[in-house]
Amino acid sequence: MRTDRSTPALLLAVLYAVSGGLCLYSALWPMHPDSPVALLSAVAVLGLAGGAVLWLLRNRLRGWAVHAAVVLASVIIALLAWQSATAVGVVALGPALIGVGLYAAHFFDLTAARCHAGLLVLLSTAGAIAAPPEQFTAAWVVVVVSVFAFTEVQGRLARTLRTAATTDPLTGVANRRAWEEETGRHLARAVRTGEPLSVAILDLDAFKQVNDRHGHGAGDALLRELTSGWSRRLRQADLLGRYGGDEFVVCLPATDGAGAQEILQQLEATHEFAWSVGVATLRGGDDLAALLARADADLYLHKRSGRTA
Repeated sequence: MRTDRSTPALLLAVLYAVSGGLCLYSALWPMHPDSPVALLSAVAVLGLAGGAVLWLLRNRLRGWAVHAAVVLASVIIALLAWQSATAVGVVALGPALIGVGLYAAHFFDLTAARCHAGLLVLLSTAGAIAAPPEQFTAAWVVVVVSVFAFTEVQGRLARTLRTAATTDPLTGVANRRAWEEETGRHLARAVRTGEPLSVAILDLDAFKQVNDRHGHGAGDALLRELTSGWSRRLRQADLLGRYGGDEFVVCLPATDGAGAQEILQQLEATHEFAWSVGVATLRGGDDLAALLARADADLYLHKRSGRTA
């Protein structure tokens, strides 16, 4: 799940609360004499209470808890399908299935969204088959196809939008906003666990001359070559981002100052173009702004002394 904790929890709270309200309405004013009033009442209480809990815990809810809440919603839909008194009641659950699928596609990665959609369809279809009503197969096939289609389309669209919002279009590395958000999470974890963490600012030397002499196309190609080489040498947990025109930043989790210097020496060996670097390692009481300020001061010293690392 690639977003802040509060937004998925808030929207899931709304889905639970709205579903609970609809079930409460159906329990108070049943549409059929054999409607499962007791189940509808229980689901209403669960939906309204669950929505309240999700709202209260919106800033502390872990990713696994959001996944579990979506699975619970799938189970509830399957139970409602199983206890439906009419074929219309079974098919009327279609919007709920599509809603859960769209939610999973928007907030989870595409693979996880597909798994949720598959589980949702499997459970609800099993419930529908076990239900007393018959002659809803054609309509149910439309519901199932719609769930898979909407989940796939929304998942691909969400992935494209996330990539556009978090990636520098020229180099393919993280943009400034995405880098700061992810580094902030690494920093919070380092403060909590006591692990070291280092950040580095990389500034290209005489990059303006490349653009002036050879054109901006040559400058763009150089940036792509450099970031491609750096990315291959960095570890999986490291995060490279573009901070400005010719300025890049690297977050190095679980890395002290000496370890950061070793990694930067490996980066320097990837390309002959010269660049300067400033490094800062986490200290007590540091926030991201303080870390970056020390790295920037270190970069200035290297620039002034003519050293690249």
